[in-house]
Amino acid sequence: MTLGVGGVSPEQALATLQVMTAGAKPIALEEYRLRIARLQQLMLAQGMAAVFIDAGSSLFYFTGLKWNPSERMVGALVPARGDVHYIAPAFEEGTVRELQVLPGSICVWAEHESPFTLLMAMLAEIEVGAGARVGLSHSLPFGMYERLRQVTGSVQLVDAGALIEQCRRCKSPAELALMQRAKDMTLEVHKAAASILREGITTTEVVRFIEAAHRKVGAPDSTFCIVLFGEDSAFPHGVRQPRPLRDGDMVLIDTGCQLYGYNSDITRSYVFGKPSARQRELWSLEKAAQQAAFDAAVLGSPCEQVDAAARRCLEAGGLGPDYALPGLPHRTGHGIGLDIHEGPYLVRGDRTPLEIGMCFSNEPMICVPGEFGIRLEDHFYMTAEGPRWFTQPSHSLDDPFGLDA
Repeated sequence: MTLGVGGVSPEQALATLQVMTAGAKPIALEEYRLRIARLQQLMLAQGMAAVFIDAGSSLFYFTGLKWNPSERMVGALVPARGDVHYIAPAFEEGTVRELQVLPGSICVWAEHESPFTLLMAMLAEIEVGAGARVGLSHSLPFGMYERLRQVTGSVQLVDAGALIEQCRRCKSPAELALMQRAKDMTLEVHKAAASILREGITTTEVVRFIEAAHRKVGAPDSTFCIVLFGEDSAFPHGVRQPRPLRDGDMVLIDTGCQLYGYNSDITRSYVFGKPSARQRELWSLEKAAQQAAFDAAVLGSPCEQVDAAARRCLEAGGLGPDYALPGLPHRTGHGIGLDIHEGPYLVRGDRTPLEIGMCFSNEPMICVPGEFGIRLEDHFYMTAEGPRWFTQPSHSLDDPFGLDA
């Protein structure tokens, strides 16, 4: 039996976990002010008079206001110079004010009124006039964009997505600390989940355990959870009716949590029972591809180089080529922060140079249809000395969590 896999009851496994959030701190007000200043600097360089940021992760990133997107417009108007102004439904003003971290005036609209007309009035109030370029966050729904376009007159609406991504893609020490803690929490949950596996257990049982385990270590809940056994593990994001666990199955568990909005996302693959020669061969190849990707992460090099390195490793092992199966059907990795998936990406065509503070998943998954899939996913961040792991990669197929290392 694989070390650390099976043999423990869910109750016993939960009892080994404890809250891990002590000392973790949310992003401070001063950092939000620095983020706004950075955005304003970029706006001036690009000739933008203002940027509107709608509800979602970018609004949270720049202001600390956590608000889920809906059909009602909520957001922040950031002028190239001056203070931030918020827009919200009138009946939500009290809640928005209570949730505010970065201070700013709140302009409100009644249910029968147009928030788009109000936004134009706000622009006029801050002297953004005819011909000015106003940036919109790339997450703004098309329907809202279209209704806003109908009332803009001669104001030019432009995409501010590149500016926003430029601000968000390199994480600060405070962001890295929150991500490190969230990933540490999820890795402990992974260890506990592996220990409760038994023949016949269902994926639903494991998912429920992982949710409880994330709460036990101090997270609000799991942000997502994928559990797959045997041939189902060859489908990266699951199947409609996953089957129970059998002896000799490859196990794939991919899960994460949030800490003050920042995400973890870790995948472990191992065998329940005695691994076959085929499982050993491909698990070792997956680990080698993950390491090849890590080694290719060099400051100043394009993101796509990391993906290319993983694919070369897999192709040398007889898989692929390219996205062909058996092999790697998707990109090698994604950026991570307030969103589980955010730019830039470790994929062909993304030529963004690697910079200090960038954070990525490293998950060059091997999919073998009809047999199994193997995904080893850990994350790294770029430092002045090169890439650094948030969590150490899986130790070995026989001891995936390094319990005997």
